[in-house]
Amino acid sequence: MRLFSTLKLCLATACLVTAALPAHAEDQLAKVKKAGELVVGTEMQFAPFDFLKDGKQEGFNKEFFAEVGKALGVKVRFIDLPWPSVLPGLDAKKFDMVAGPLNVTKARMEHYTFTLPIADGTVALLKRTKDTDLKKPEDIAGKAVGGGKGSAQLAQLRDFANTLNPKPIIKEYIDNNQAYADLAAGRIVAVGNSLTNIAYVAQQRPAMFTVVKPAFGKKVYFAYIGLKNADTKPLLDAVDKVILAMHKDGRLAAMQKKWFGVAMDVPVAPFVPNV
Repeated sequence: MRLFSTLKLCLATACLVTAALPAHAEDQLAKVKKAGELVVGTEMQFAPFDFLKDGKQEGFNKEFFAEVGKALGVKVRFIDLPWPSVLPGLDAKKFDMVAGPLNVTKARMEHYTFTLPIADGTVALLKRTKDTDLKKPEDIAGKAVGGGKGSAQLAQLRDFANTLNPKPIIKEYIDNNQAYADLAAGRIVAVGNSLTNIAYVAQQRPAMFTVVKPAFGKKVYFAYIGLKNADTKPLLDAVDKVILAMHKDGRLAAMQKKWFGVAMDVPVAPFVPNV
């Protein structure tokens, strides 16, 4: 009888302990698949990655995430925000990941999880084609130049500006289209942005804009991000599998040629950024 009572007590205790344990939480990938939707934050003023044409989204990101959606079996919904609001939106968990893409930097890796790179993000300058005074990056000394507010490209532009005498006057813009408009109007002499972006702008409007060579920034790469936690990692790992598959079958190179004008050599394994 005593043994039976003890067994009953043990079973009751086990039930109480089991009831007290929290249910296993779903990770971000499981939540996305359950919802049937991947929500992506972006800024649609960042051609050729994301931009609006006749009021509709166009660009590399739209095509890339269509491939991700197919692989995961979900729909992709983009949320368009001014860039300074995108990372705070991710921090507030308003979307599953960010499509920027962003330069992979050591500082950002402390707070976010990056996918494998999808493009070269080295920084260069865009000038007016008719500006014959600006022949090399150092020629912006003492002149007004622009960059995207809160961007890694602006940070590199500031670092480069600090090496010049006199230092350039740097203007910050909420979106790149505003910077390009000021450049076209002659209010600034150049815009600092990734070579990928400004090469596209120059390709679209060669009579107005030209890339200043060589690029002045450190070698960096573009990638997509999610929050840095165990819940998000499976989602980013799944996106990495898509990237590797696209490397292998040539889809990524084809998309790079379409949107950037050239296929790009980017890392296919985790790496340590130099910025």
